Amino acid sequence: MKTILLLNAILLGSYFLSAQENMNKPFNDFQLKGSITIFDYNAGKWISSDIDDSVFPTLPASTFKIVNTLIALETNVIKNENEVIKWPGSTDTVKYGYRPNIYKDMDMQEAFKVSSVWAYIELAKMVGKEKYKEYLTACNYGNADVSINDVDFWNFGELAISPVNQIKILIGIYEETLPFKKENFAILKNMMIEEQTDNHILRAKTGWTRSQEKNIGWWVGYVERKENVYFFATRVINDRTPPNPNFSISRKKITKTILRQLEIIE
Repeated sequence: MKTILLLNAILLGSYFLSAQENMNKPFNDFQLKGSITIFDYNAGKWISSDIDDSVFPTLPASTFKIVNTLIALETNVIKNENEVIKWPGSTDTVKYGYRPNIYKDMDMQEAFKVSSVWAYIELAKMVGKEKYKEYLTACNYGNADVSINDVDFWNFGELAISPVNQIKILIGIYEETLPFKKENFAILKNMMIEEQTDNHILRAKTGWTRSQEKNIGWWVGYVERKENVYFFATRVINDRTPPNPNFSISRKKITKTILRQLEIIE
């Protein structure tokens, strides 16, 4: 099976380097299953801690906000990152809601940063499933399945994308080869900045959803250095019970540990 998957990777124009044993250690330290997949842009090489997991698709959760932002901008559902999305609920809803501080009017940039599900659901209602299907198919985004009878098809339903596919989408964003306008790429890239130093810029997005009694957590993005660009997709999965209190922080901590180990970030 691994030989077949490796062959598929080669046919896609790249190849996986054998995973280093200590790439699995950060996952073990958090008692989580998962993988990190990295693409070295200049060398055209893939690195994976688990080749099988790198090509296995699951729900994208809020990492979908990356493409969702582009689609909302491209369809003129929202003009730019400063346009305000109106909270459609009431103060009573705020009292009982998850993360009550996000249930308020907010602009698109804030909605992306705090990963506001309700805000992107409001945008999705205006975009419509037909347009999503069209753009996701054009982008080769996962299986492009938006068929669930729910607006929030990226957290629930059959939409699925693999870590390798996540990286291919990110490469398309970096190169600006996906079917979106240049100005919309610029808005998204600015919104994605999480970390900026003298040596690198890190652009990324987290995601977390629950499916079939399991937590699925993501952190995907890319690191721009003067001499190269490195794309990454980290995914962790665990059973919802018993709860793992470190699940949320594990996505970034695991990723940064390995990126430092590979001397991609300081």
